[in-house]
Amino acid sequence: MPAPRKYPDELRERAVREVRTTGRPIAHVARDLGIHKEALRGWVRQAEADAGERGDRLTTAEHEELKQLRKEVAELRRANEILKAASAFFAAELDRPRTRPTR
Repeated sequence: MPAPRKYPDELRERAVREVRTTGRPIAHVARDLGIHKEALRGWVRQAEADAGERGDRLTTAEHEELKQLRKEVAELRRANEILKAASAFFAAELDRPRTRPTR
């Protein structure tokens, strides 16, 4: 479960919009809104990536897809380990010599 966000989404959107529309420095906008400047810098970079203006970061959609794919890969690896253990167990059962019970 992710940690709770320190800043509400509305504040994030407002801060990013103000930086992008006014052209004011990030540090000034951050100080005016009571936000840490590096947090605002990250939000602006992510907004630029989501808008297709940056190629050095994943978009939010790509990041979510990557997270989902990593989760799926981990689940499939666990399933493979279970199947390997089961096949080894049944192979050992087939290799065991069969004896008839005596009467």
